[in-house]
Amino acid sequence: MADVNRGNRPLSPHLQIYRPQLTAITSILTRITGNALIVAVFLIVWWLLAAATSEAYFATADAVLTSWFGKLVFLGSIWAVWYHLLAGLRHLYFDSGRGLDIPTAEKLGWACIIGSVLLTLFTIIIL
Repeated sequence: MADVNRGNRPLSPHLQIYRPQLTAITSILTRITGNALIVAVFLIVWWLLAAATSEAYFATADAVLTSWFGKLVFLGSIWAVWYHLLAGLRHLYFDSGRGLDIPTAEKLGWACIIGSVLLTLFTIIIL
């Protein structure tokens, strides 16, 4: 059998050594925004069910959704919708076999991040 010298072998890279790649971060953000949007949908459904149930229950749900926390959740949801849409379009572009080189993929990643922030600001200003 081979002589295994475990004392001199490097460990797996960890956060002090490894520089996260933008493409990995945008992929993780896409998954996070998708799950966050599910939570926002549950809040909206809760609000609608409360409106159909009783006036007192609706007042409770409405107080939560119109509080600073609810406004923050929906502000984040606006950004998540735009980011998730742009990342989905980027993924469709990748599926066509284009934009797979590292410089283009990073430019598209930045376009998703910056574009989603700008579209969120535009949505807040318009609405």
